[in-house]
Amino acid sequence: MDRRTSPAAQRNLGAIEGVLAEVLPAQGLVLEIASGSGEHAVGLAAAFPGLTWQPSDADPEALASTNAWAAGSGLTNLRPALHLDATQWPWPVREADAVVCINMIHIAPWAACLGLMRGAAALLQVGAPLYVYGAMKIDGEFTAPSNADFDASLRARDPAWGLRDLAAVAAAARTHGLELARTLAMPANNFSLIFKKIV
Repeated sequence: MDRRTSPAAQRNLGAIEGVLAEVLPAQGLVLEIASGSGEHAVGLAAAFPGLTWQPSDADPEALASTNAWAAGSGLTNLRPALHLDATQWPWPVREADAVVCINMIHIAPWAACLGLMRGAAALLQVGAPLYVYGAMKIDGEFTAPSNADFDASLRARDPAWGLRDLAAVAAAARTHGLELARTLAMPANNFSLIFKKIV
């Protein structure tokens, strides 16, 4: 069966939806980077019917899962998932009114975060948002023992993975004309970062 389930996606969907309600435009195209299982894509497309939701992922199994969830959703504002590797340019989308990236930058090489910032900046108009969600380090420190354990488990799977420092992420964004406008603490020691295209 193509449709996969992520317990974390089910747990954090409501909290993420609440933040995005304040961040996303009323209409337009939202590009989701690293859609994973696709549960967020379906849930958020349903929550924001005025927006067209474009899921994407670099993993063929994730694409199949997202499309399987979409097929059973009945949503007309959810597009088929696109193959998109944040580290590769150009992307298969030329413009977007918002970019959303949930739980990707720590489960990927640092190059994926850099690619996310470059790609989002290229697609977005001035004032448009990039939303990034996930566990972070603050000033080089873990915010909870569970995050230190999580980081160790990620690095055991791939030494290039691991929790990123919020200041480093903000600095990477700034080099592409994206300014960190808000940082919100979220449940389970996660953060929502809201960037705005400024140039």
